[in-house]
Amino acid sequence: MTRIFVDADACPVKSEAERVATRHKAKMYLVSNGGLRLSDNPLVELVVVADGPDVADMWIADRAGPGDVVITGDIPLAARCVDAGARVLKHDGERLDARNVGQALATRDLMTDIRAADPFRQGGGRAFSKTDRSRFLEALEREMRAAARDVPR
Repeated sequence: MTRIFVDADACPVKSEAERVATRHKAKMYLVSNGGLRLSDNPLVELVVVADGPDVADMWIADRAGPGDVVITGDIPLAARCVDAGARVLKHDGERLDARNVGQALATRDLMTDIRAADPFRQGGGRAFSKTDRSRFLEALEREMRAAARDVPR
């Protein structure tokens, strides 16, 4: 059975993921350091992990594998999950897989170095849009169908 793992602390598409999980009758894990509201949905489990760097990421990476879908904006976590055979989506619907996760990791590292070299060059990314939300929903629906074919028999 396909499971959805959500790196939930800063995830803007939790409710969209829950709708898709419900439609597919898939178990969904919202993994967080705390501060999230419980869902009444019996398919959604809130997993609160200890405070600390990457504790939620480790929880997800230790469990995700073939047949699972991981939703995260954390590129190192995405790389670990792709290596484990899971399907990975970013919040805007971009799929990360074996072909592109290495490049995404390298770009992330480069941008970290650039920001460290110039402390005045800070800035958030672009705003999360309705188009991103729609693209995410379409991508998650597609990945859920594909992940069902990946489930080990």
